[in-house]
Parts: sequence; structure tokens; C-alpha cells
Amino acid sequence: MGLGYRILKLIVRNDAMKEDPEEIYGWRVFALVWAACFGGMLFGWDIGTIGGVLAMPAMQQQYGYITYDAKDKADMSQNIASTLQAGCILACLITPWMTDRWGRRWALIGTGLVTLVGVIMQSASADTGNLGAMYAGRFVAGLGVGAASMLTPLYVSECAPRAIRGGLTSFYQLFIVFGVMVSFWINYGSLLHLQGKATYAVPLALQALPALLLVIFMLMVPESPRWTAKQDNWEATTRIIVRLRGLPADHSYVQSEIQDMAQQLENERRLTGDATILVLLKELIFIPGNRNRAAITVMLMIWQQMTGVNAINYYAPQIFEGLGMSGTSVQLFATGVYGIVKVVGCFFFLVFVADSLGRRRSLLWTSAAQAIAMYIVGIYGKIEPPQKDKPISGFGYFAIVLIYAWAVFFQFGWGPVCWILVSEIPTARLRALNVAIGALTQWVFNFIIARTVLTMQVTMGTAGYGMFFLFGTFGWIMGIFVWFFIPETKGISLEKMDELFGMTQAVKDVEDRPSVTGNEVRENNAEKA
Repeated sequence: MGLGYRILKLIVRNDAMKEDPEEIYGWRVFALVWAACFGGMLFGWDIGTIGGVLAMPAMQQQYGYITYDAKDKADMSQNIASTLQAGCILACLITPWMTDRWGRRWALIGTGLVTLVGVIMQSASADTGNLGAMYAGRFVAGLGVGAASMLTPLYVSECAPRAIRGGLTSFYQLFIVFGVMVSFWINYGSLLHLQGKATYAVPLALQALPALLLVIFMLMVPESPRWTAKQDNWEATTRIIVRLRGLPADHSYVQSEIQDMAQQLENERRLTGDATILVLLKELIFIPGNRNRAAITVMLMIWQQMTGVNAINYYAPQIFEGLGMSGTSVQLFATGVYGIVKVVGCFFFLVFVADSLGRRRSLLWTSAAQAIAMYIVGIYGKIEPPQKDKPISGFGYFAIVLIYAWAVFFQFGWGPVCWILVSEIPTARLRALNVAIGALTQWVFNFIIARTVLTMQVTMGTAGYGMFFLFGTFGWIMGIFVWFFIPETKGISLEKMDELFGMTQAVKDVEDRPSVTGNEVRENNAEKA
């Protein structure tokens, strides 16, 4: 414990790390994060699987689109890939109610089970070539994947110590990219060593593995203490915090954490009263501090998708083909290397950057770096496009290397940091709703990307160079947004976020006018907004 803590202090450089007791950085909280982040692997495993599977000739033959022209083949691939996002969008609409009613833990277990059902349907479809069953299976799996995309960062942020909350929430992104990488290599290995239907049926069936692991490991960990606090179950809250922090119940740190939770919940109740869904929506819309945080959440998730990340995640083999690589096996190998680069980049961010450099600076420098990389790739497609049956030029290899460099830039900023901010900035009562709005926004724009990328590649110039210019331009826009609107939240406890966004003053105004009723307070807040 002593050595591990000393290493953490060397890596994580913020004031909270110096102030908090050593015992809270024990193995229990890391085990909890590990268990929950299989929810991220659900997402990564799917997006890594589907692009490679759709590029396999056996898959195209089974589903009857191997003879389609480039545009029609792109439409079919996009239809299959994007059906998952439709399920994800629906899941984000119902998950806030589910998790506030049943808790984060049981909701995550349910998402794993739903995903298993969807994977079974896809596997059955792979044997028969029934396109309708494939669509249905991907939609059902999307319900689980979409719910997990909201629940995992929410659960982790509510359980993590404040000093390393950024790093622990980044485990979600690490598990996403690890799932992407593993599925890339499964696709490549299946193409090399399996024959016929098995080349795509095995990768589709193995999507069940992270779902099964999520269910098993979530049965072994406790509920979020902030959810039990919302239920006024302070005995369970204390028991969970004692278990996670490795400290006795009467320790000053445990008592302080409980008091902060109680004070924040009491402040929220004074400000807005009982938490029906209608009241929560009014809080989100009409109270400036909450509205600003919701707006930041929405914009962050839009910009994250407009980096182009899922253009490459979903269709990496097709992207590499457009850059001059020929042969399905070569494209899948290049895709597998891309997956390794993403994992290594995310790991280094998690260990050395997440809780040291800070959220704001991470987003700023990676915005510029991603934009420059995308512009150079676009310039290659414009002035020196690859030609069939001719070797790739030196500029072409440089463009391919920049795709890998771009993946590293993304993992140092817009990949993990968006999920960190979305899950840590909301007030306690609105955290589930706010994260759901973020996840919903992410899936809507994820759907747009999944449904249009191959069409853009075919229609926006040779090698799709216009698409790279588009994503690069969004990189600059994202940086401007961060500069003006994103505050630094590194090392700030969840309960102090209200102060950062001006909610403390709103509560003080209520306390200064004790005769005002709850309804009058809400009306006053609406008028101020």
C-alpha cells in the first residue's frame, strides 16, 4: 500500500492528493472501477467488430450485397452498423428513470443481460443470413450498450476519490479502446484462420464476452454511495464508503464525505423541493447553474463525435483502403495496429495526464493536434490520391502514420475527458439525467456518423479528402469552445461543483428569504433565467 501510494503521489499532482488519507487509494475502489468498465468494453467491442465484419467477403455474400456497387454497398453497411445506435438512443431516454429507481449497480447488470440477448440474435442471423434478425439483434444490443455508456462513467465518478476521479473515470475510455483493439484482432485472426460463415459468425458471437463479464463482476461490487444517499439510506451509504475507502466510520474523512453529500442534497431540496421528473427537468432548464452544465454536456458530446473518431472506429478497414491499402487482410492488420495505438495512448493519458494536466488543457492542445493531422491527411487525398495497382507514395505512408498519431491525440483529450466532465460537473440530483443527456447526444451524432461516413468517403472527393477537411475544421471549432466555456475541475470534489457553477449563491438566496415557498423559488429562478 505504501509503495503504491507513493507512486500515485508521483504521478498525480494535485492538492487533493496531498490532503486526503492514504488509505482511500486501496484495491477496492480499483476493483469496482474494473468491474463497471466492462460496460465500456461492450461499446468498444461492438464498434471494433462490425466494421471488420462488414468488410469480409463471406459476410457480404451471406447477406446478398457482395455484387452491389460502391454506393449501394456503403448504404447497406451503414444501415447494419447504425441500427445499434437506434437502440442506444432509446436506451438513453429510459435509463435515467431506471437507474434512479433501481440504482446504478442493478441497472448495469440489466444492461449486460440485454446486450447478451442482442448478441445471440445477431449470431443466429449470421447462420441464416436473415437481415431482419440482424437489424433486430443490433437494436436490442444497442439498448444495452447505450445504457452502459451512460451508467458506467456515472457509477465510477460517484464512487471514486476526488484526487484520482479523472483517472478512474478514464478507465471507461480505456476499456472502450481495449474492446476495440481486441475485436480488431479477432476479426483479423478469423479472416486468416477460419473459413466460410465462421469468419464473421465467431467475431459476432464473441461480443457476448464483455457483457457476460459485466454481469458477473457487478454482482460482486457495492452500490454507488451517492445513490443510497439520495434514497436517504445513510446506514448503507456509510457502510459502502467505509468499504470503499478502507477507513472506520468515525474517521474524519468518512464523516466529511457523508456531510458533504447530506449538505448538497439538503441545498438542492431547499432550492427545488421534491424530485419528480418534471421538477428535475425544470431544475435543469430554468436554474442557470444547471442549464449551463447541461449545455456544456451537450456541446462536449457533439464535438467528441465530430472529431471523426467513430468514422475510423466503425470503418477503419474502409478508411485504410481509401488511403491506398489493398486486400482485406492488410486492411484488417492495419486496423489492428490502430487499435493497439489507441490502447497505449489511453493508458498513458490515464496514468500520467488525467489528474495532473487537467481537463481543460488536455482538450485544448488535442483540439489543435487533431485538426492539423486531419488537414494533412485531407491534403494527401486532394493532391496525391492513391491509385489502384500502384504502390503507396511516401506522402501516403505519412498520412497513414498521421491516422495513428491522431488516435493518440484523441486518447489524450477528447476521448476520456468528455466522459470525465459530463459525469462530474452535474449536481447530485441531476447527475443521472445530465449524463443521460450527454449519452443521448453522443449516440444521436454517433448515428449520424455511422450512417454517413462511407457515403462521404465515396462522394467527397478522391479518397474522401473532403471528409478529413471537415473533421479537421471541427477540431479548431472545438478548441475555441473549450477556451471560452470549459472551467478546470481537476481535484474538485463532486459536492463542490455547485460552487464552481454558481449554485451556492442560489441556495444562499433561498436561505435569506425563509418565507418564500418552494413554488415561488422555482418561479423566481425561471424569471432570472
